[in-house]
Amino acid sequence: MATWLAQRRLRQQVCDMRPQLYRTAFAWCHDAALADDLVQEAMMKALTRLKTLQDEAALKAWVFRIMTNCYRDWGRRQKDTVDVDTIDIPCDDCPETQTERSRVVQDVRLAMAQLSDDHRQVVALVDLEGFAYAEVSEVLEVPIGTVMSRLSRARAQLRKLLLEQAAPESPTLRLVRTQHD
Repeated sequence: MATWLAQRRLRQQVCDMRPQLYRTAFAWCHDAALADDLVQEAMMKALTRLKTLQDEAALKAWVFRIMTNCYRDWGRRQKDTVDVDTIDIPCDDCPETQTERSRVVQDVRLAMAQLSDDHRQVVALVDLEGFAYAEVSEVLEVPIGTVMSRLSRARAQLRKLLLEQAAPESPTLRLVRTQHD
């Protein structure tokens, strides 16, 4: 009975991770439909293979590693590339107060899209999802030092890209620029 209850609890925890998985998948691929497919595939694999999980404390990293592998598998199957410059980030009837925020979000997404897959994955896991370096190391199956150096290089590249994209009339990005320079 305890095993059944534990399995049920773990299944619920996997289901509760869906929003985090989606945010991460979208940050990696910049395509809502693909992100949905990756999350669905990862959750299906995690839920059907839950009995193979050896350490319940590592559930989150385990599920994200499954999604990482799904993303890698998808990338291997791709022959054509998507031109990230043609992707529009829709904002239907946004109120005026959200316009600037939407523009900044778009600038960050465009800058993220210019990063390599390795850098984009590390930034998404650490900065968007709040994973510890050790967890990211486990999810991506790379040494922790590699995670830290990729993150450092990715953040520096993101900062440079955002400063290049910043319009002089943008108070938000000017503020970021003056705080970090």
